[in-house]
Amino acid sequence: MSNTIEKPRVAIIGLGFGAEFIPIYQRHPNAEITAVCQRNPEMLKEIADKFGVEKRFTDYDELLKDPEIDAVHINTPIPDHAEHTLKALRAGKHVACTVPMATSEEDCKAIVDLCAETGLRYMMMETVVYAREFLYMKELYDTGELGKLQFLKASHQQDMDGWPGYWPGLPPMHYATHCVGPVLGLARNEAEYVSCFPSGTIREEMHDCYGSPFAVETTHIKFANSDLSAQVYRSLFDVARQYRESFEVYGSKKGVEWPLIEGEPLVVHTAKKPEPEIPEKKECPDYAMLLPDEIAPFTTGGVYGGEEGEDHLSFTQGAGHGGSHPHLVHQFVELLRGTGEGYPNEIQSANITLTGILSHESALEGGAIKRLPEWSLSS
Repeated sequence: MSNTIEKPRVAIIGLGFGAEFIPIYQRHPNAEITAVCQRNPEMLKEIADKFGVEKRFTDYDELLKDPEIDAVHINTPIPDHAEHTLKALRAGKHVACTVPMATSEEDCKAIVDLCAETGLRYMMMETVVYAREFLYMKELYDTGELGKLQFLKASHQQDMDGWPGYWPGLPPMHYATHCVGPVLGLARNEAEYVSCFPSGTIREEMHDCYGSPFAVETTHIKFANSDLSAQVYRSLFDVARQYRESFEVYGSKKGVEWPLIEGEPLVVHTAKKPEPEIPEKKECPDYAMLLPDEIAPFTTGGVYGGEEGEDHLSFTQGAGHGGSHPHLVHQFVELLRGTGEGYPNEIQSANITLTGILSHESALEGGAIKRLPEWSLSS
């Protein structure tokens, strides 16, 4: 298979959250939706009929046999990500996969190794690194307005009570890509080692689900080949907090802080101004101008309601994921076309994912330093 494809033919796997992406691929000028896959046949028919997708599968293995599919976009439950990714790569398909990459170091390494062996492309679909707020801070960094980066901080707090299946009792840092991704992604850094401290306890009936009682986990990340470090924290149960995926960056010239309350402006701090003038509220611009005209409207949440279908809970709670969905699709498509970065790739995705997994291991050992494996560092 060629490493570049002029107009990738993509199949979407999992049609809960995954259905959000169907109309984006359909309207992208350089991609097409070839098939959809969903285990529940009633749900499959409903969504495929709604969006006019002719080719449908309830069996993922059968889908992977289809030579007309170049790539799969996986939106299945977290425990299935690694298995579904590895099957796709072995079948010769490029992979986009929702977060996290996997739930173990072994599976992350298997994916990295298989990409190296096959030359196939992998991109973890981390929403925060394409949210408009992140893109604004990235622009300030890329243009030099932040000055020298001095410190980064991020959080992901969410009330997961009532979420089904594998969610109850999940250790906070097992799914930390939304706060690890932005601190590493701003300057394309990688984590070298972590030290994580737990705080508080969740309800006792959830302790045995994963052998973890922790309500909050806070980790410091030391960046590889850099003088930078970052702090991230995460909570899932029994912590009173509105949903928040936050990212804050402090440079020598400017700093940017995420609002405490959803929907409020960012705060930009500018060094050397008179003290009262240092902070300035900033309404974050939309970055739809980075996208093809056909999919630019998908940066705003309204397009997901009405005739396009009901919003998935993760989209509603996450305030539309900052308009990131069309950016994710565009990045993946351009990666397959050979003209895009496709951040984060398989090595970067493993580094981001393992930062969280190893942080939880550190928390279990009272903050012990845990080093990221050498193979998860590209430099």
